[in-house]
Amino acid sequence: MDLSAGHVWVMVSAALVLLMTPGVAFFYGGMTRAKAALNMMMMSFVSIGLVGVVWVLWGFSMTGGEGVAGLFGSPFASFGLEDLIGTEDMISAGFGATFAIITVALISGAIADRAKFSAWAVFVPVWVTLVYCPLAFMVWGGGLLGADGAVGSVVGEAIDFAGGTVVHINAGVAALVLALIIGKRRGFGTDPSHRPHNIPFVMLGAALLWFGWFGFNGGAAGTAEEAGLIWVNTLAAPAAAMIGWLLTERIRDGRPTSLGAASGIVAGLVAITPACASVSPAGALGLGLVAGIVAALAVGLKYKLGYDDSLDVVGVHLVAGLIGTVALGFIALPVDGAGGGLFYGGGFAQLGAQLAATIVAVIFSAVMTLIIGLAIHKTIGFRVSEEQEITGVDLSEHAESAYELGGVGVGGSFRPAAETAPAASKESVNS
Repeated sequence: MDLSAGHVWVMVSAALVLLMTPGVAFFYGGMTRAKAALNMMMMSFVSIGLVGVVWVLWGFSMTGGEGVAGLFGSPFASFGLEDLIGTEDMISAGFGATFAIITVALISGAIADRAKFSAWAVFVPVWVTLVYCPLAFMVWGGGLLGADGAVGSVVGEAIDFAGGTVVHINAGVAALVLALIIGKRRGFGTDPSHRPHNIPFVMLGAALLWFGWFGFNGGAAGTAEEAGLIWVNTLAAPAAAMIGWLLTERIRDGRPTSLGAASGIVAGLVAITPACASVSPAGALGLGLVAGIVAALAVGLKYKLGYDDSLDVVGVHLVAGLIGTVALGFIALPVDGAGGGLFYGGGFAQLGAQLAATIVAVIFSAVMTLIIGLAIHKTIGFRVSEEQEITGVDLSEHAESAYELGGVGVGGSFRPAAETAPAASKESVNS
């Protein structure tokens, strides 16, 4: 079989998307306290390992093929991917795996600083199996929300080119549910130590995410013309969103911040994900600007509503994902001169399809995540003890520290007493 340029591009795109999960690790790791940075990064890295195994064994099978009631494909259809050996479908399987990996990794930011690593290691494969794979099948695999599905055939097929519903709304809803199950961090809203400890890490993570997102959005491009539109839109939306977020900070707080710039970039990337192949560059600018402003305002809701979404997964991914998905009902370009969003004279059909897909995704993800989260929380427990939280989850969960000062890990000593400087203590180390 000849290796075409299209095949090479999909494999390169898959590598770009895989790089996004370490990007998330840096982004989230920098936003946590110093004594939780490694734990936060480990939650992203272990997601690669766990989902990689699940995907090969049964995950990919569940996202395509003959469905069960329009909800998921047979887990045994391509078990172990044996039947894909010697076919170009193996490339698609690899590409799809990277989306599943980053989706579950995104959720971890909502439970930073207080989650058991063992509980997270159980949650990841179960959630990918019971939530991500079924929703991917419903939207992309010809299931419930597809053109011939039970919902799609009635309200029309929703546009979700690269994962507005499957990735970002899904992860955002799951993050909110887990945050509510696990509860608030000790000192939430009052303890100044909960501020990001390493903004350069956050900026590095944002840069890696933006770089990888060109593969995330562009990997499925069918033509050079479509790829060009996707590339420009993936530049335009986050650029406008960053400006929107910074302007919001300037007006509200008196000064723009580096954290705001990084967060604005991600909000714009999230918003353009479902729409990247279906809006004009001007539409992408408008979409990004709105997403940046609204997400900047939305991140403060956790203090007003009382849920502790540690690293603003809800405010950025859920909110911007909803904006990008629903906005297609207004700004989607016509296809072959027909259809399109309201602003192009397409009527309410596309808006109805986008709203229906959004509602299904929100309800499905919320209910399934609630069941999984409660099951883990009531059995092995999802949260570390108060003492472990005070000490820091890097030490309590991994016996490691991201930073050492005179042989002492940030947050406390994990070395034998004889190896630790007598003058050092938890109280004397900056947390």
